[in-house]
Amino acid sequence: MTGAASRARPSSGVSFRRSIRPSHAVALYVSSVLGSGILVLPGLTARLAGPASLLAWALLAGASVPLALTFSGLSARRPEAGGIYGFVREAFGVRAAAVTGWLIVLWSFTGGPAVTLIAASYLGYAFPLSRPETFLLAFAVIGAAFSVNYRGITLSSRVQLGVVGAIVALLALVVLVAGREVRLGNFTPFAPEGLLPVGTAAAFIFWSFLGYENVSSVAAEFVDPARDFRRSVLWSVALVAVLYLSVAFVTVGTGAYRTGGSVAPFAAILGGVFGPYASEGTALFALFIVFAVVNAYTAGMSRVVYAAALDGALPGGLGWLDPDRRVPTRAMGFLLAGMSLVLVVYYFAGTDLSTALLTAGGAALITYALGSAAGLRLLPPTAGGGRLPWLLAGFSLAFSLVLIPFVGWPIAVSLVGATVAYLYASRRGATRRRAPGTPPRPQRPLSTGPPPEVAVTQR
Repeated sequence: MTGAASRARPSSGVSFRRSIRPSHAVALYVSSVLGSGILVLPGLTARLAGPASLLAWALLAGASVPLALTFSGLSARRPEAGGIYGFVREAFGVRAAAVTGWLIVLWSFTGGPAVTLIAASYLGYAFPLSRPETFLLAFAVIGAAFSVNYRGITLSSRVQLGVVGAIVALLALVVLVAGREVRLGNFTPFAPEGLLPVGTAAAFIFWSFLGYENVSSVAAEFVDPARDFRRSVLWSVALVAVLYLSVAFVTVGTGAYRTGGSVAPFAAILGGVFGPYASEGTALFALFIVFAVVNAYTAGMSRVVYAAALDGALPGGLGWLDPDRRVPTRAMGFLLAGMSLVLVVYYFAGTDLSTALLTAGGAALITYALGSAAGLRLLPPTAGGGRLPWLLAGFSLAFSLVLIPFVGWPIAVSLVGATVAYLYASRRGATRRRAPGTPPRPQRPLSTGPPPEVAVTQR
């Protein structure tokens, strides 16, 4: 076998390059979590629940700690490409893993375009752009993220490091500028629609705290995962929580959400202080932030597609690692095509931002529930870490399940996808669980035995 076909086998010795250090990990964590949601959700949730939306932000900030620690603990325990997909596969077998993989693909296909719609909302607020023009920019963002990731994870991580610094600087500027405009009167009435909308706001805000699982997908590329996962996740959780709560507070305190700023609160706040040029600059920077989010998720989700393809849960051709760049280029191309197609559907169906976010968030919530359940099985209280990791996983599972009903009807998209994935895996005979240390078995049907590991070497 020669040419590209011979290179398609991971067992040929091609492996991921270990190059991610703590600073890169923090950048990937923060840009995965502190990205698109912060641009619009403070305004949308305040419009939905009023000042009581701050309760939802505080709730999610606290709940993100056990979620993040659960996934970082699982990743440090056994670093491999695939993240949550790999955890579920080891805990419950290939059928459950196939469901997880398909949900992650659905999450990527719907979430990527939803993120680009956030950029469109900012651009539409500040510039007289037509709808086709904003969607063309959205396509450009997706294509740019693919191009950066095609060059390799080291370049992607360095790009994220610079982007995170810029994001933190923007948020700090917004908080400082808006702090002078906060009025106590804007916090009353505190819950104008009662407390029930706080639950719906929490389902929205969950989108803002997604991303801690994303870095787990590139665990095989950490220089020292056992040491660096917990350190980087604790720094990231603290930074993200402080910034989210500060921005949500000034969004409510300034009353910016009561006008057009509900979809572009940063542009409204800075434009009100510095004039229209500030709104335009903020809109352009929002586009930059959205690129960072899509870039981070292209890196993480492509590794999940790669791992699922090696197991046969997705077409085997996607389980290919470029021998020069050490990246799963076919899996990235698959994500690029899927996100582009869904973006076209969003355009012609006139899908609004809230529906797009809830559809992607529903897939993410079920995925988190499956990953947390895997944590309960893989981090038992009798293990060396004691009861704390097991308790954190249990809390994460309960919290994810409680939020699912608040998604509303968009959760049906994920439930249908999960059912189809399970039937697909059952028909192909996926019955065995992953055995630790099993060598790769690329491009085999699901019934042939335990799924593959990804070899890791250090250059």
